[in-house]
Amino acid sequence: MEIGVGMFGDLHINSNGEAQPAHQRLQEIIEEIKLMDEVGLDFFGIGEHHRPDYAVSSPEIVLAAAATVTKNIKLGSAVSVLSSTDPVRLYQNFATVDGISGGRAELMVGRGSFTESFPLFGFDLRDYDALFEEKLELLLQINKEKSISWNGKFRPALVNQEVYPRAVNGQLPIWVAVGGTPESVLRAGRLGLPVIFAIIGGSPEHFKALFDYYRRAYAHYDHNPDTLQVGVHMHSFFGENSQQVADEYYPLYAAQMNRIGRQRGWPPYQKQQFEHGRAPQGHLIIGDANEAIEKILHMQELFGLTRFSAHMDVGGPSHASMMKSIEIFGTKIAPKVREALKK
Repeated sequence: MEIGVGMFGDLHINSNGEAQPAHQRLQEIIEEIKLMDEVGLDFFGIGEHHRPDYAVSSPEIVLAAAATVTKNIKLGSAVSVLSSTDPVRLYQNFATVDGISGGRAELMVGRGSFTESFPLFGFDLRDYDALFEEKLELLLQINKEKSISWNGKFRPALVNQEVYPRAVNGQLPIWVAVGGTPESVLRAGRLGLPVIFAIIGGSPEHFKALFDYYRRAYAHYDHNPDTLQVGVHMHSFFGENSQQVADEYYPLYAAQMNRIGRQRGWPPYQKQQFEHGRAPQGHLIIGDANEAIEKILHMQELFGLTRFSAHMDVGGPSHASMMKSIEIFGTKIAPKVREALKK
């Protein structure tokens, strides 16, 4: 099982409601990715947002910068909002990152849980599903074939058009991120694409049926069972003392849940929800190394994971606490998880 970190580039917001400058957070992110590489984590993913509380609107630029200060870690998006971008340009950008990094780039695509990119780039939200379906089809064809002939509804046709540069190893790994809709799971299984589930609420056990559904669809469409890959993306944060890290992190986490919740009509976030999520059967992996090891191994046993992604910057923790969390993840948690999985 690959073990790594996913982030959105949350800006730290102080008690006066003032966000840190985006350029400062971007520089911190590069330092954090460098540390992930040094402590031996397997992959890093960064999300795409077009909002005032996030620093990253272009994952591929951040990844290109990270490629120059890392040696081994895989570098990908988490996610690229495929519906509101051009698949040709997206492929070119990630193939460029792949070249800079020596073949370490990967691409994770999704429909986007935030929708600011649609009006920003001139797309109609009424086409939310159709845009993703069509653009995913084109992206996969570009990834497989250098010369493209293609016709669709949302962009001009391509006629024997060659797309450069190409991925170092022939094709980019392309993952699909899903939130929990059966239609998304079926699409990923039909196409034989690796899938990562965002488990950011409720009980992880409730996702078991979707994992099983994906495996049935994958097998039904005769994809090679040896190449099946499934992962989870879960809100995580680590410290030396479980209660201390929880107490320090809760105000930042709750503030972010409430910022998003006000826009989506959610009730105010409660401490009871946080503690329930931190419990052994909950969806939050926030605490000390031993708690995290047990919970990650439980997720692997429950779902048969090939990838675990710790979403580590929700609410914009300080750079110092992020560095400490990454250090604990790479030096104390990941080695013990790997050791247990070899038995």
